[in-house]
Amino acid sequence: MKILLVNKFFHLNGGSETVFFQEREFLLAKGHHVIDFSMQDERNIASPYSDFFIKKIDFQHSVSLKDKIGQAISFIHCSEAVSKLEQLIIQEKPDIAHLHNIYHQLTPSIIPLLKKYGMKVVVTLHDYKLICPSYIALKDGEICDACQGKSFWKPFILNCQNSHLQGLLLSIEAYWHKWKRSYDGVDRFLSPSSFLADLTAKRIATDKIQVLRNGIDTGKYQATFSDQGYALYFGRLSKEKGIETLLQAHKNVAAELPLKIVGTGPLEDKLRIDYPTVEYLGYQSGQTLHDIITNAAFVVVPSEWYENCSMVVLESMAFGKPVIGSRIGGIPEQVEDEKTGLLFEMGNVQELTRKMTILVESSTLRFQMGKAAREKLEKDYSLGEHNKKLLTVYSDLLSPFP
Repeated sequence: MKILLVNKFFHLNGGSETVFFQEREFLLAKGHHVIDFSMQDERNIASPYSDFFIKKIDFQHSVSLKDKIGQAISFIHCSEAVSKLEQLIIQEKPDIAHLHNIYHQLTPSIIPLLKKYGMKVVVTLHDYKLICPSYIALKDGEICDACQGKSFWKPFILNCQNSHLQGLLLSIEAYWHKWKRSYDGVDRFLSPSSFLADLTAKRIATDKIQVLRNGIDTGKYQATFSDQGYALYFGRLSKEKGIETLLQAHKNVAAELPLKIVGTGPLEDKLRIDYPTVEYLGYQSGQTLHDIITNAAFVVVPSEWYENCSMVVLESMAFGKPVIGSRIGGIPEQVEDEKTGLLFEMGNVQELTRKMTILVESSTLRFQMGKAAREKLEKDYSLGEHNKKLLTVYSDLLSPFP
């Protein structure tokens, strides 16, 4: 099978790239012919197809007015991406295309090109772009679902980017691809959560959407089911992640529960001043991060936005840790309340305090929930099952029989 894999970043830049490279590695190991298409960057991993990658586009560093105008146009329709990809398709003749994160640099304008050459097209949904032009469903740090997959004028009117110009560009982009019917060429949308699938169904026919949960290689994680008695947060230090709700709740149990914070972000300096009793470890990765998770009593995911399929939750489950998570987005699909962890109302400091106290007071409960979390991970989120289902998606679309 010749599979064209498309993602605007060809280096690890976030959760979507983790999924992208996991799938790419699997397909290569299975002997499939993988064809890469992406954007040039000095951080990219090696690819035999890098000559076809488009030039790096950085919207943060345009210099002249001419540059800004050119970037605004390419933000909506990237002619270089269409041209380079057509050359690659003519040379390699893929059977199927799988698109991940393509917005703003590669753009959905490449989808009609794929259909022109008779390819089946799969898109993995990593965010809320199809129903929210700004893709994160947030305004001023608060959850926003104003556009509902159709009212794309609102980013401009509501000024959700704190820039009417950026909002106008997002609105034009959304209406352009709706008018051009760019997404009509997608044969299957893969959603990592039922929550995102339901939201996407406000715009896309449900028979085109399929839930395919993110997977994690369980063999790379060793669960010890023991801990050193501290709570852990790891992730971005920003408002939508609910970090301040966690720190306020921690004040109520600080005497009995140390809290370690791993990560960086725009709130970091403020948090260090306002909550000095917490241990801030900054950015961590690799074995160091794994050791920190392994020794935690539990992990808190206090998100105050629509988490999709949180890799933080999955990694915590892989190490056999109970998770206390907000009852929002895709988190309740991952955390079974009172079985693999505990859920609380988003932003509710008192309820979060109670849930943390429950786990602080019972190492037996932590053990039981951690073991159940690991079992759920192996059953529902194993990378092997994810990849097996992915191949089934490809095979079904390429089958000559309906």
